[in-house]
Amino acid sequence: MKLTAKVAAAFTLPPGKTEHIEWDDDGFGLRLRRSHDGSAVLKSWTVQYRHGGRKPRIKLGDYPLLGVEAARKKAKEILGRVAIGEDPAADRRERRDKDALVMARVVPEFLAAKEGDLAPRTFVEITRYLTDPRYFGPLHRLPLDQIALKDVAAAVVRIQRECGNPTAARARGALVTFFSWAMRMGLALSNPCIGSVNPQTKARERVLTSDEIRKVYLACEEDHYGKIIRLLILLGARRQEIGASAWPEFDLESPQPSWTLPKERSKNGRAHTLPLLPMALAIIRSVPRMVSRDRLFGSRAAEGFSSWPQGKRALDQRCGIGNFVIHDIRRSVATGMADIGVAPHVIEHILNHQSGHRSGVAGIYNRSSYQRETRMALVLWEDHLRALIDGGERKVIPIAPQAVS
Repeated sequence: MKLTAKVAAAFTLPPGKTEHIEWDDDGFGLRLRRSHDGSAVLKSWTVQYRHGGRKPRIKLGDYPLLGVEAARKKAKEILGRVAIGEDPAADRRERRDKDALVMARVVPEFLAAKEGDLAPRTFVEITRYLTDPRYFGPLHRLPLDQIALKDVAAAVVRIQRECGNPTAARARGALVTFFSWAMRMGLALSNPCIGSVNPQTKARERVLTSDEIRKVYLACEEDHYGKIIRLLILLGARRQEIGASAWPEFDLESPQPSWTLPKERSKNGRAHTLPLLPMALAIIRSVPRMVSRDRLFGSRAAEGFSSWPQGKRALDQRCGIGNFVIHDIRRSVATGMADIGVAPHVIEHILNHQSGHRSGVAGIYNRSSYQRETRMALVLWEDHLRALIDGGERKVIPIAPQAVS
């Protein structure tokens, strides 16, 4: 039978049937089926072929939106592919499966897999870059295999223009990590970030002078932000390590009080213990302890301190020092310790760095905790700060000797 527009329009379901196909001589047919409510007969074009013992059927389109000659043309294209050994139905299923793997649906799986492997702060940042539409929103609706180098490059350039190089570099890094995981999971065949624009970030070199450290310390008020900044100056820790600290991390009752940063909050995934000397200990003990929460600082019990921009603006106005960020304090502490004679490997240990003497083969074999050296270094540093702040001479405070187990 040769199907024509007139014939197609005239076809109706045979009596007693809910579905029927009228086949054309060219291998495609007009499928008629009754709607679920029985009120209408729906028509669509279909083509069927034989492949490996199967007889797959592919829908070409709905009638009358797709005319008979257009359906004939599509059917010939599909049957032509079958003639050279292809399986169009399988290709459609594969494409349908790939189309389901849009970035917005896969990212939650990635985050669920990585939540326990990444430091909390890193996990929060990666989550923001991958889920917030301000960063890679245009990619969220695309299947992973259709995200190309040009798409990534365009997104990174836009982020760079709107947010600056550091943010663009970190956002791109999050996307690189996501696609590397997707490749290992068999969800993507390639990483479209490879070769894309990679914004260069200039390493900060700002080191506060002794006078600037003194001004910052004295400008701190007795609020949560001021106490955090003073602890950063005393201990050289990262801001979130202090800002999200919790009471169970502190041993304040022993003869030699200490603070242990748990591995779950540590950037390198390793627990880190620092002794608490009188100035730091006094600050911590001045923080009111609340029964309803474990965190020392901030108004949100689960997160710790979060009002960083507001606190920094107020601090800048009081201390009168410009062009410095909170992380510059950590660099300034390391430099200041070196200036007063603390050995580099002890400074690295205080900062909880896994580089230099703690990396590679040396780090594998040298497992020393440097307890005595760390304590003496912090004694020297606190004495140095006390002299700066009080404007007097340095005088090391006597500390009971550290017991070595």
